Amino acid sequence: MAARVNREFLRLLAVLLLTCAAGWFFKSHCMAGGWTELEQYTTGCYSDTVPFWGGRGVAAGEAPYFEARMEYPVLTGALIWAEGGAARLVFGGSAGAIHFLGFVTLANTALAALLLYLFWREGLDRRRLWAWAAAPPLILYVGHNWDMLAVGFAAGAMLLARRGALAHAAAVAGLGVAAKLFPILLLPLLGLQALFGGTRTGWGARLLRASALAAAAVGAWALVNLPVALAAPENWSEFYRFSGARSGTAASAWEIFTAFGWWRTTIPERNLLAALIFLTGASGIVALGWRRHRERLWVLFPPVLAWFMLTNKVYSPQFDLWLYPLLLLTAPRLWPVALFLVGGIWAYFAEFWWFAGIEGAALAASHADIALAALLRGGAMLWLIADALRLPPPQWLSFPRQRLQSAQTAERADVTAPA
Repeated sequence: MAARVNREFLRLLAVLLLTCAAGWFFKSHCMAGGWTELEQYTTGCYSDTVPFWGGRGVAAGEAPYFEARMEYPVLTGALIWAEGGAARLVFGGSAGAIHFLGFVTLANTALAALLLYLFWREGLDRRRLWAWAAAPPLILYVGHNWDMLAVGFAAGAMLLARRGALAHAAAVAGLGVAAKLFPILLLPLLGLQALFGGTRTGWGARLLRASALAAAAVGAWALVNLPVALAAPENWSEFYRFSGARSGTAASAWEIFTAFGWWRTTIPERNLLAALIFLTGASGIVALGWRRHRERLWVLFPPVLAWFMLTNKVYSPQFDLWLYPLLLLTAPRLWPVALFLVGGIWAYFAEFWWFAGIEGAALAASHADIALAALLRGGAMLWLIADALRLPPPQWLSFPRQRLQSAQTAERADVTAPA
């Protein structure tokens, strides 16, 4: 272990910890006296930890699904329960939402640090490593909610697929689906990889690989879901019912179209149309990217995910955290990633200032502000999708071992150099 942790990685880790500390201060600075003057919207310090602490039985120690409602999948519900338990254990009767926020931030920081280590170990180039260590989305979302868990599973599955361990990647993606739904989009790409990528073997062997992959994904998901689904089916299914019943969020294309009177749709219409538009576009992405990426179809997961985010009826601000680390792994160029970040930060504050205006605050944003931010971010995402289809993947994916060996050589030189 000591041989791998060189000075460069320690510098990266230090910056990441500072970034996450900034995220803690960003979310916690307005919690000392409670949200009394709409500061959760005007300053952007809103965190789901506050409503969950009192409204989902976390403060009382109620077990999610069995004793309390929970609109997250099982692994995320378990994480919320564990973080709440840690806050109560350490702070006892004085535990409050701010302490819960602290443990949520610590857990998300640990996940972000684990990703940094995995990225570094796999040979991700320096610019991309620093882009994760100092990631603006970490400041905005390290204390926002629990999506970092699914992000970790999704990125981990991609790294396993890069090594050719498709069944392991499918199992990890299956666990990701047990934390949040979006990692499911990786599974069809892994299945196609098992059937058509790699060595040219007979169809029997290909079907066996694909079957093993499907069994790994379904088995991992079922392992954590079935006990809860059988014991508490109503609360277990709330996530899926909630996802289907909600109308949308202000920064989604569907809500923007409605706000300006361009295209009004009911919830069932949105569910159907969003699914059809997504499936059509995702099929096109795979078809257009097939020739270039046939040997590593998992590289198309970020553009497929970006298309899902653009067409879905819900685009919550923290969805940007889903995509950002995956773009660092696969985006051919970083300039459109930077543009995506700018649009995402703009959309974050525009949406919360819009909430502030609804509540009567002087600092307010309009639907036009949200639409402009969403347009910039959406344009960057379309650019990233186009880049993924027409440009070769980043060099570190093509020559990972050489890069890793170079890093290890530099490390040895650093260790043995005279002081």
